[in-house]
Amino acid sequence: MAKKTAVITGSNSGIGLGSAHALAAAGYNVVINSFTDRRDDHALAKDIAEKYGVKVAYIKADMSKGTECRALIEKAAEDFGSIDVLVNNAGIQFVAPVDEFPTEKWDAIIAINLTSAFHTTAAALPHMKKSGWGRIINIASAHGLRASPFKSAYVSAKHGILGFTKTVALEVAEQHITCNAICPGYVLTPLVEAQIPDQMKAHNMDRDTVVREVMLEKQATKEFATVEQIGATVVFLASDAAAQITGTSISVDGGWTAA
Repeated sequence: MAKKTAVITGSNSGIGLGSAHALAAAGYNVVINSFTDRRDDHALAKDIAEKYGVKVAYIKADMSKGTECRALIEKAAEDFGSIDVLVNNAGIQFVAPVDEFPTEKWDAIIAINLTSAFHTTAAALPHMKKSGWGRIINIASAHGLRASPFKSAYVSAKHGILGFTKTVALEVAEQHITCNAICPGYVLTPLVEAQIPDQMKAHNMDRDTVVREVMLEKQATKEFATVEQIGATVVFLASDAAAQITGTSISVDGGWTAA
């Protein structure tokens, strides 16, 4: 039986890379992606392929550009023969009050965090319909369910992703294609790790205190989620066990949205 193929956007680090490892470990061929085209990007693909014995490719595409989003899917389908799992993970962040929020930052966040998922999904669905099976998994956020000040674009995009997830799920419900979202809280990625020293300086706190009282203030467990946990959730949603889970979200947020 031919292996299924998973495409993960924004996947040369963090949650995307963790999901790539998890899917490859589960036996999927994998396409990883970012907007760069470095030797290190292609080395990541080679390393994953060798580690898990699957086919892996790195394809450059800028998720702020709709034409490149769609080209990523078509290139992956051409190279691998199918698109079975799509993980819309690409995202960026910027923080500012609404009346000071730069228009170009708003446009970029909406384009990369929300509109890219429309383009990739629209391009992937014909391939999934043709094969009669598919999984679309959107990486949303606790901010898709809750708001925080100074994150208007990010919160708007993540709320939009949840609405998009429900709509797609209903449209393809009878075609053995599911569409779900994962809503992580704070996940200990390299990007988050890099923020800790600045937070320590800003709040005049040691590492443990700033993590617990500032960064993880809303996470009841007072622990970061891990990329491995998010990756395992992706694999579950891609499995046959999740065939009747569609149009919903799974929170991996340490209890953030329980309150």
